[in-house]
Amino acid sequence: MREITLTILLILFLPDGSYLFSQQSQKMSIEDMFNLADTKSRSIRTYDIATQEAAQAVQVAKNAQLPSIDVSISASYLGNARISDRNFSHGQNAPMPHFGNNFAIEASQVIYAGGAISAGIALAKLQHQLTQLDKEKNKQDIRFLLAGNYLEMYKLENQTKVYEKNIEQTRKLLEEIRARQEEGIALKNDITRYELQLKSLELSLTQVRNSIRIINNQLTTVLGLPEETTIQVDTCLLQRLPFLSDEAQWQQTAATVSPVLQQAELHIEQSRYGEKIARAGRLPSVAIIAGDFLDGPITIEVPPIDKNLNYWYVGIGLTFDIASTFKAGKEIKRAKLSTQKAVEYDLLVKENVRTEVKDAFIRFQEAFIIYDTQLKSLELAHQNYEVINNRYLNELALLTDMLDASNSKLTAELQVVNAQINILFHYYKLKKASGNL
Repeated sequence: MREITLTILLILFLPDGSYLFSQQSQKMSIEDMFNLADTKSRSIRTYDIATQEAAQAVQVAKNAQLPSIDVSISASYLGNARISDRNFSHGQNAPMPHFGNNFAIEASQVIYAGGAISAGIALAKLQHQLTQLDKEKNKQDIRFLLAGNYLEMYKLENQTKVYEKNIEQTRKLLEEIRARQEEGIALKNDITRYELQLKSLELSLTQVRNSIRIINNQLTTVLGLPEETTIQVDTCLLQRLPFLSDEAQWQQTAATVSPVLQQAELHIEQSRYGEKIARAGRLPSVAIIAGDFLDGPITIEVPPIDKNLNYWYVGIGLTFDIASTFKAGKEIKRAKLSTQKAVEYDLLVKENVRTEVKDAFIRFQEAFIIYDTQLKSLELAHQNYEVINNRYLNELALLTDMLDASNSKLTAELQVVNAQINILFHYYKLKKASGNL
């Protein structure tokens, strides 16, 4: 009782008591969903982290341009030495300073590696661009998924209205038939038939509502919203239908911004840099080297000298793998084949994207034709309703005829709305195909 009283007081004293109940319902447009998904979608965040990882890999690759510096220091205990003849006879112990120390520092800077270092950095940069395009592709996949589910939910809500209206009219018809049965002018079989129809309509309505709940759950999951959130469709979106533009514009857009095409081109660049790295295996590596050493005691003398020996050097080092002259040929051939494959794949992707855009554009055109057809059907349904309504008012038509005409008009009205939704769906599909969603 105390909890109920507290709830009533909260409702009374809040500026808007309905807030307690409306906070779980959220009206969103498609653009709102897109913006929210960009920040809340776990899938997009995963690709964002992958992009950051690839950016860090570029910095790691650049480390090859920096000098290499090695420092070592050690302290040791030296045991006494033993001297003997070559045949290990006449051995005798030789005293040795027991404390040994070593300090060394060496530095090297590669100044030429056959282009392998610069090619490695370039490959890391290309991989970074590929991960950015992967992120863009995933973002467009998420957006198309959201748009498709959002528009499907809109259609299902329209379908709900049809079922609710049909259920209402079927119940009205049942009441009239029951009244007629009491008067002896209707059969029990008529009542049974419409009761079965009512149950079938109620079952269909339940299934549609469950489908709406499932889609709503999918949307809230992708958007990172609380599970109990109910997304309300923005019905104003049908007031901003897109225009039917030329296919050439969409093909041009795809050729310019499609992440799939850009990735295919980057794969060609990657393969060419792979060729450069393979050829670098046949070339020597040149580096500037410098070092400083401090050792003690001096054990190369007999007896050993209990002093430190310090020396340093500066020079140029040349490294060349002789075996690479006959091993690298196979790697170079493999790299060339990889480039050829990347070129062929690029041509294949261009064909696929061009076909996909064309298919999506044809369906987009078809959606406008369907819309015009549904408008004509709506006009005819209105005319039929007016005729049946006049006949019904003049007692020249049955109630069933009137209900059929009303249902036809309602269905035609909702089919027009669904046709508009269909235009939007194919518009977003066309944008997805052209890589511009």
